[in-house]
Amino acid sequence: MSIQLLLFVDERPSSHEHIQEIQQYFKQVKADSPYQLQVIEIQEQPHLVEHFRLVATPALVKVSPEPRQTLAGSNIVNQLKKWWPRWQLSLQQTSPKPGNNGQTQTAPSSHPINSLGHSAELMRLSDEIFRLNREKEELVQQLKFKDQVLAMLAHDLRSPLTAASIAVETLELAQNHQNPQRRATLKEQLYQQARRQFRIMNRLITDILQASQTMNAELVVHYHDILLQVLCEEIIEQYTDLFAEKSLTLVKDIPQDIPPVYADEELIRQVIVNLLDNAIKYTPEGGKVTVSVLHRTTQKVQISVCDTGPGIPEEKRERIFEGHFRLKRDQAKDGYGLGLSLCRKIIRAHYGQIWVDSVLNQGSCFQFTLPVCR
Repeated sequence: MSIQLLLFVDERPSSHEHIQEIQQYFKQVKADSPYQLQVIEIQEQPHLVEHFRLVATPALVKVSPEPRQTLAGSNIVNQLKKWWPRWQLSLQQTSPKPGNNGQTQTAPSSHPINSLGHSAELMRLSDEIFRLNREKEELVQQLKFKDQVLAMLAHDLRSPLTAASIAVETLELAQNHQNPQRRATLKEQLYQQARRQFRIMNRLITDILQASQTMNAELVVHYHDILLQVLCEEIIEQYTDLFAEKSLTLVKDIPQDIPPVYADEELIRQVIVNLLDNAIKYTPEGGKVTVSVLHRTTQKVQISVCDTGPGIPEEKRERIFEGHFRLKRDQAKDGYGLGLSLCRKIIRAHYGQIWVDSVLNQGSCFQFTLPVCR
């Protein structure tokens, strides 16, 4: 039998010095006790590092005879001088002893060092199986979710599609109405109804398309210098009819001296559009929506979209940014709870933050930051 040791080293030049010092010491003691020393570079055997739970290098691990012991740090040789006599004694106590017939009885050898490669491979395979099982679970969940979304989409599109179809059919019948004034009023109402229903359908389809393109794939970000004041004004202009339709007051606080940000214009447009859509959807008629931009620090610009809607419970303010999560009160509203999750993914890809401040029954304020151009 022999004392079996593993020496773990890293890529630092000092590691070679430690190897030489330890090997020099063993040359002095080899005649006294047999030993086996195996040098292991941690970058090549990460599973062994995990197996022995090493926290520093260099580290010398005695694997046999039992019990296992680890020496670590820059003074391994001094520690070795202290422990070597004890290890020798332990080796003598576990050495084979003569039997009754005078022959040496040899206990079955487990060859710890030779079996380490096998153990490491088993550990690696175990980790790989665990990773594959997790990926399988995620894929199964994604497939289930896609099936659910397709079923919901087919169901939810039917109502607005039917309503829009009825509005168009009624418009055809209204052509024969005798009273021109009533006919004009009816046409305007039906046009509004059809527009509203088509808008709902467009929102449902947009949610699904955006999610399928970006939720389970890496975002491709094309960075450019963007003037947020120009982008925000462009987007807000598209919502003029919606604000009028719900009698909402729009408050803008967008200074013209805001510095340009470094971002992907189309992705940031998606974020602002999503937040503005939500603000309009949840703000009751006659309410107020505020869009503001603030040069927060020398490195960050903050964009805020606030509403006077029902607010969000404190315990749900983080969960609303998770994929597929929706508040119970929103089950009857159009959408699938994908938008905020997508927004967070986009903002994180820009090294920014997104969060919500909210007061129940008073409103919510969604805010995110973007890096200033340097």
